[in-house]
Amino acid sequence: MNATVTQESQASQASQASQATDEQIYKVFILHSYELDHVCGQPQSAGVIEALNNSGFSGQKLSIEAYAMDTKRTNTTAESITEQAKIALEAINEFQPDVLVTLDDNAFYSVVNSLDNPKFPVVFSGLNNLPEADGQTHWLNNRKQPGGNVTGVYEKIHFVTAVQVQRNINTNLRKMLILSDNSPTGKALIKQIREELKQNPLDIEFEYKITDSWEEYQQFITAANASDINSLYPVALRLIDKQGKTYTGNEILQWTAKHSRKPAIPLNFSFVQLGLFGGAGVDFHAMGYQAGLKAAAILQGESAGNIPIDDAKRYALVFNLPRARNLGIEIPQDILLAADIVYTE
Repeated sequence: MNATVTQESQASQASQASQATDEQIYKVFILHSYELDHVCGQPQSAGVIEALNNSGFSGQKLSIEAYAMDTKRTNTTAESITEQAKIALEAINEFQPDVLVTLDDNAFYSVVNSLDNPKFPVVFSGLNNLPEADGQTHWLNNRKQPGGNVTGVYEKIHFVTAVQVQRNINTNLRKMLILSDNSPTGKALIKQIREELKQNPLDIEFEYKITDSWEEYQQFITAANASDINSLYPVALRLIDKQGKTYTGNEILQWTAKHSRKPAIPLNFSFVQLGLFGGAGVDFHAMGYQAGLKAAAILQGESAGNIPIDDAKRYALVFNLPRARNLGIEIPQDILLAADIVYTE
């Protein structure tokens, strides 16, 4: 086993649970596609727990357990993901949760979507592939009224909004490079970008580079430095070098910030902490919170099949001022004042 089942909430300690004799203990299992501290998974998990606490499920009333499938760094093959899914299902069945929360596509599709209809209510967060895609609809009637035992939050990335914000900073923005890996998540992100642009065309040239190679990714960044590209949108979050070493989000984005001479828009606003320039990015904590409210509604007696599947509603405006200075970019004062977070060091 490459990851272990862990307690994720202070409210879920066994000593507390044993004291709760007069009220029901509600059990929530959080299944990560990533490692536990991943830059995309951790904020979602924190958001889920915060929403549950704020909905009255805290202290002795709540027991939370988590499992990290680590499918972005260690267990990346189809065979190892299937093995992780078996381990996860065993842990879930042993825990007998009142609600199962899944984070990202791998956890959902390898565990939940393999079942005809899950016996536990399921809430997904950060799903990039639409639930109705590829005919995977055996548990879904429609997004407004799912009808089965599954609901959740689709990771809408608000790409056009992010580009428009960037253009308000750089009015000469004419060409953007989109960098992705070839994983299911990467493919889904590219598909979503193309669909957004089809619905809301922009008079900007978009160049797409897709690779699973760490060395080729580095070459793309070096070439972009010497080109007329004005901005980057890096969403490659799993790359492998010639020696077989896997690089995930934190390492890729930190390297990008260090070696790129172009401003980069964050997919996840937390990426700005890793050195990206900034702009409008998905608020992964808020997305988890949104999913957590659905889990709370289920614990309060609502059927998952009656809870609509929603898009992630919130994006955050975040900037890294040291990175902006390094790039020689002055962010207009009105945009800075509207920002949710501004990192100054």
